[in-house]
Amino acid sequence: MRLERTEQQLRLFQKISRFMVREMSLQEVLQGIVSLIVEFMECDSCLVYLLDHGELVLCASNTPHPSTIGKVRLRLNEGLTGWVARERRLLAISREAYKDPRFKYFGDLPEDTFEAFLSAPVIARNRVVGVINIQHRAAHQHTGSEMEVLTTVGEQVGCMLVLARMEPTAVAEAGHVELVLSSGPVRPRG
Repeated sequence: MRLERTEQQLRLFQKISRFMVREMSLQEVLQGIVSLIVEFMECDSCLVYLLDHGELVLCASNTPHPSTIGKVRLRLNEGLTGWVARERRLLAISREAYKDPRFKYFGDLPEDTFEAFLSAPVIARNRVVGVINIQHRAAHQHTGSEMEVLTTVGEQVGCMLVLARMEPTAVAEAGHVELVLSSGPVRPRG
């Protein structure tokens, strides 16, 4: 069973990697990733927030409330999502997430009443650029594997955002060897 889950995890990362190399709109890529996460995590909700001028903006969701995309905004001092971005830390709550003192109630999001909450920062070039939230309607004890998967997906999405900012011509015309050699030695951390 554990080997099967590891293989599913590998397939998830492979599918996300395929999104990263295709020419698709960022919205399509984020929606695709949200769908993959919902399928893999068997959760009821997946929301992706991206940072915009100091606010987290809802940019992708698996639930059909398109009126909230781009409209739901959180400051970094608001809600569980803001806490994750501010603290650069994973957050896992297995039950009654809506009772957490950091919780922010929106009223128009069905997720406001969901029990379990798992959230990871989206990281690009060692900076928080967003947050991914998954939620379960019922109480759910998040596994270490689920936490690691969401952390890794957050890192993948961050890399994808950096790539999305590049013009296709920049990729085609880049002197990749020159770029590597001129960047200096890579120093291992630790």
